[in-house]
Amino acid sequence: MTPSLTLTAAPKRLPIGALLALAMTGFICIVTETLPAGLLPLISDGLAISPSMAGQMVTAYALGSVLAVIPMTIATRGWRRRNVLLLTILGFLLFNSITALSSHYGVTLVARFFAGVSAGLAWSLLAGYARRMVEPDQQGKALALAMVGTPIALSLGVPLGTWLGGLVGWRTTFGIMSGLTLILIVWVLVKVPDFPPQPAHQRLSLRDVLTTPGVRPVLAVVISWMLAHNILYTYIAPFVAPAGLADRVDLVLLVFGLAALAGIWLTAKLVEPLLRKTVLVSLATFALVCVVFGFWGQMPQVIYLGVLVWGLSFGGAATLLQTALADAAGDGADVALSLNVVAWNSAIAGSGVVGGVLLDRWGVASFPWAMVVLVSVGFVIAFGARVHGFRSGPRVAGAAAVAGH
Repeated sequence: MTPSLTLTAAPKRLPIGALLALAMTGFICIVTETLPAGLLPLISDGLAISPSMAGQMVTAYALGSVLAVIPMTIATRGWRRRNVLLLTILGFLLFNSITALSSHYGVTLVARFFAGVSAGLAWSLLAGYARRMVEPDQQGKALALAMVGTPIALSLGVPLGTWLGGLVGWRTTFGIMSGLTLILIVWVLVKVPDFPPQPAHQRLSLRDVLTTPGVRPVLAVVISWMLAHNILYTYIAPFVAPAGLADRVDLVLLVFGLAALAGIWLTAKLVEPLLRKTVLVSLATFALVCVVFGFWGQMPQVIYLGVLVWGLSFGGAATLLQTALADAAGDGADVALSLNVVAWNSAIAGSGVVGGVLLDRWGVASFPWAMVVLVSVGFVIAFGARVHGFRSGPRVAGAAAVAGH
């Protein structure tokens, strides 16, 4: 009699090469967006324009992302997925090259706008693509890896671009970005699997997605959390000045970036079993940091420690929110993630306005308390979305699977 054997299937390995190609796409999105910030004097001299006019290169990029992401996402739902991804990367190649070669300010702004269009489409695609590559119980880890390019770009993009600009000139710096996109095109063709488009009967309208239970609460948390975060991130230089750190902003941002990387690693461990609790703890932790900044923000040690904890709590935000949103939206995940791009970028734009008003009227001392209010609103919404949006308990594989279409 032959004894029976019970075979346990080994867990499927993550397609790391493919996921890192998505991370590289996100890295290029962020660096392309923020590059002018570190090159303003050079661009201003090169195009014979004022620094404020050069700064509109960032505005044009953001407008392209916000205005085009929803129609572009809907228009390309019938395309094979890798073709859409390659379209976004080719957009970066073309429009960064035009930016590098253009000597006309108007042409440069148009190129920046359409580079933003490419970025908006990329952001609506990356999360769903990463989730589709893996089994439902690996989707959180896959998304965390696909998002790792974001904190790297946020912490290193501006200083790296500034250094390169001083070394080789701002035009060559944009040319280097085009070179990176050429490498990425080959990488995608070799490593990233292709997927068919979503079947027509599963494509939900924008209205249907917005009325899906759970979608609006997650988007509301995105806006409140990102608005609070970006008030501090955008105006970090004046905020740390009272602590005597005006000349150490680069170090403060480096601490934030490294902590955010650790936050992504931690989120990859927690997103599957504890998504809801991780979101609530992250929001509560950020609120606590804001309170500490409000009382003791003039002490440099408090700033460094607070920024470290802030980075840890924020690093996994993109993974957590996009996972929750895609799970809630089901078949409408791609459209929901395009709405996420609009909410995220609107919060970034709004933070510049809100932070500027706060700074002019009440000074940087008002930042922490305004942020506490915003984060608390996000916490209350997330806490209330127990059934839809931020579900209790481990992620449900069946619910997660439908979002991978």
